[in-house]
Amino acid sequence: MSSSKSGVNVLRYSALGLGIFYGFYHQRTITSSQKAAAAQREYDHKQELINKAKAEYAKKKQPAAGTPASAGLNQDLNSPNFDLEAAFEAFMKQ
Repeated sequence: MSSSKSGVNVLRYSALGLGIFYGFYHQRTITSSQKAAAAQREYDHKQELINKAKAEYAKKKQPAAGTPASAGLNQDLNSPNFDLEAAFEAFMKQ
């Protein structure tokens, strides 16, 4: 009779040990998948910010429609923003 009780106890503790092991394993996989999802969301957010910044920069650098190219041309030779090539092209067009 006592051997059947000890066999049942061995099965119970074995099941308990396997359950605890599976619980740790399952929790670890859930945590790692959540970390990966959070990292992907952060990457997507940064990529979206970069794309918005690129679009704003392109919009800012794009010349306004309807204005001639030489209208915003810097003619001051002493200015650090003077563009010799743009001035030469404007001179050739005139």
